[in-house]
Amino acid sequence: MALLKIARMGNPVLHQVAQAVSDPKAPEIQSLIADMMETMADARGAGLAAPQVHQLLRLFVYHVPTNRVANPEDALLPRVLINPEITPVGDEMIICSEGCLSIPGLRADVPRYAHVHYSGLDENGDVVEGEATGFHANVLQHENDHLNGILYPQRITDFNRFGYVEEILR
Repeated sequence: MALLKIARMGNPVLHQVAQAVSDPKAPEIQSLIADMMETMADARGAGLAAPQVHQLLRLFVYHVPTNRVANPEDALLPRVLINPEITPVGDEMIICSEGCLSIPGLRADVPRYAHVHYSGLDENGDVVEGEATGFHANVLQHENDHLNGILYPQRITDFNRFGYVEEILR
């Protein structure tokens, strides 16, 4: 496995729409997944999308750490979602405090759907689907946005809570 270079804001790859993965079991996809998992862990991120590592493919890795959920049973070990479909369940929105490995040092409050349905393929090419709420729903929407060339600042509606982490914490 190898650590991958994370694309930073301003890199055109972050604003392009990713292409579907045709063969999830292909050796290059399996290697990419392993490298993305290692890179996400090393960067202490909650998720990492393929475009963030200069690969215009519709896949991302993510996890739900115990410090982001009220009930430790809601935490999720790292997993992958290939060719995801994320759809809202209802109209309820929540405000999520978000950062991004491609925009280091900044955070913002971003409106997201409170409840989503997700489907796609896992690392074995098997169909996975379910519903997510809270931080799980937040990370799915954030990473899926990367696959569509959208960065979280494009979703901000109130710029009073957008800034450098150190300033916001004051």
